[in-house]
Amino acid sequence: MKLEVGNIHVKELAFGNESALSGHRVEIDKEALTGFIREIDHRITEVKLDIALPGEATRIMPVKDVIEPRVKVEGKGSIFPGRNAGENDIVGEGRTHVLKGMTVMTTGKVVGFQEGIIDMSGPGAEYTPFSSTLNLVITCEVDEACNQYDHEQILRTVGLETARKVGELAKTATADETKTYETLPTLQQAAQYPDLPKVGYVYMLQSQGLLHDTYLYGVDVKNIVPTILYPTEVMDGAIFSGNCVSACDKNPSLVHQNSPVIHELYEQHGKKYNFMGVIVTNENVTLADKERSSNWVAKLAVQQGWDAAVVSEEGFGNPDADLVMNCNKLEAAGIKTVLLTDEYAGNQGESQSLADSTPKGDAVISNGNANMIISLPAMERLIGHDTYVDMIAGGTEGSLRADGSISIEIQAITGATNELGFHNLTARQG
Repeated sequence: MKLEVGNIHVKELAFGNESALSGHRVEIDKEALTGFIREIDHRITEVKLDIALPGEATRIMPVKDVIEPRVKVEGKGSIFPGRNAGENDIVGEGRTHVLKGMTVMTTGKVVGFQEGIIDMSGPGAEYTPFSSTLNLVITCEVDEACNQYDHEQILRTVGLETARKVGELAKTATADETKTYETLPTLQQAAQYPDLPKVGYVYMLQSQGLLHDTYLYGVDVKNIVPTILYPTEVMDGAIFSGNCVSACDKNPSLVHQNSPVIHELYEQHGKKYNFMGVIVTNENVTLADKERSSNWVAKLAVQQGWDAAVVSEEGFGNPDADLVMNCNKLEAAGIKTVLLTDEYAGNQGESQSLADSTPKGDAVISNGNANMIISLPAMERLIGHDTYVDMIAGGTEGSLRADGSISIEIQAITGATNELGFHNLTARQG
């Protein structure tokens, strides 16, 4: 598959009389977009739109999802395929335009206790990549009669549909830069660079129980067996988030759209490696399911003739077992592995970093210690609700102080220790 990605760099975001893209400026018709969102589901009771810009004394919480507006210009399908009836085309080829530097965020009285904080300035801003983006924030409330699953589904739909709507502004725009990505069918790809090591990516997706959901072409991945994707499918939104895991290492939909691992492997394709493609797999609850999925991962990697694999996880604790199983079985098959994870090593680094380990995991990249404590000053503006601070993952009773400041683990900051490396931390060899 061959995909051209045209980036339009958004440098200004504001509300205006109509929604439009003019050069590097996006204007949003607040009234019209609010009406569009309200029509998504009759159970929506309140919609509020805000803009949060870098450097502002603004706090957004609890953050549900972060999405990058994109639009298909040429080729089959639409962004985030498989969600709606009739949207079953395979994506990842043709041309896609991106409103780069802008996001759509969702917040409100959201379901899970594992949602995040984004500060647009101050020390917390240094730990989230989304303090440097121009953010259109949707505060969406739903009928209290909705159960937690309906609530999550409504907010997920609101975010994705709004991002698609805003992305349409870029359909006829002239891109500031265009990048081309291509992966050939397996036999052709293997033959393209026969002297380079054949490297693939094992993309572990969060699916370990209730409200821990990620979607592949609209299917909850806890219901799949591992499968092979063209990397370009991911750029068109074939994978999107719907989970309530800890904010620091949760992959919002934007992170899937811009997977650093996929982009880095493409950057080295034809230079250091022959990038063969992606195996997507799930993170399971039961031992039998973990064994099944890791068996399939090793089988598919051998079938494709990989020499080495990058393996990333999402989350911590239970998924560490899936990570180690994938490592052991790939290494046993003669496929070298590099593992991407983060650590929950205690506030002072005194605890065991991972719930499982293996001697074969001798090439591991840490994306930070999520238990590190940070003090966040009070902000002038709050988008959403700060009443969740004490209960979100990383918080404790008393985390929210009377003056509006917060003492909390960086686990609560969206993207702080993202395991794909989509964050502001730097790893160094100890």
